[in-house]
Amino acid sequence: MNSLQHLIEAETKAAALFEAVQQRQLIQAGKTEKELNSEIFDLAFELFGIRQYWHKRIVRAGRNTLLPYAANPENLTLQADDILFFDFGPVFEQWEADFGRTYVLGNDTRKLKLATDVALAWQQGKAFYEAHRATLTGADFYQYTKELALQYGWHYGNIHCGHLVGNFPHETIIGDEEIHYIHPHNHTLMSAPDQHGNTRHWIYEIHFIDEAAGIGGFFEQLLA
Repeated sequence: MNSLQHLIEAETKAAALFEAVQQRQLIQAGKTEKELNSEIFDLAFELFGIRQYWHKRIVRAGRNTLLPYAANPENLTLQADDILFFDFGPVFEQWEADFGRTYVLGNDTRKLKLATDVALAWQQGKAFYEAHRATLTGADFYQYTKELALQYGWHYGNIHCGHLVGNFPHETIIGDEEIHYIHPHNHTLMSAPDQHGNTRHWIYEIHFIDEAAGIGGFFEQLLA
């Protein structure tokens, strides 16, 4: 298999893990973020025999959903009408996945809309990327994504909206500079090959927030 096929296979397993979390009804009010995080870690080992993740495992609920990846907030307890998201980067046979989804406990219409909107916006962003990939820079795509948030009635919640992904550990291999992110300072074409002439593969992230309401939604996966 080529690199893209390996990455798609890894993502398929990550998606199956998230589906199993729902099937086993692990998302319950009264649990802390850390408790749920540990349960997902154990489930991943049970299903796939993995304990390795290329970035910190994130479960964020309530006001913590406003915060980007780099934050390390207090450990909150899930509430009966909560919104929460997962951001996990499991490594399957040395290939990285990076998968994020938003969930809602209860029937709050604003939170349900946010969970729906991040998924819809991801698909809209992907279509834009595919239509413009030959001339699209990281800065262009980030600006588009910020404007997309406003179209849906939210604000964008991070300083970038995605990054490269690949064979573990890709961060050691390629570095952690802004040119490897879908970042407003990255004016390199996203379609440009790496230094060895290989095709680069991107993770696309949607993080919409409403600071006044204290909620955020997150959706990410491979842009392929």
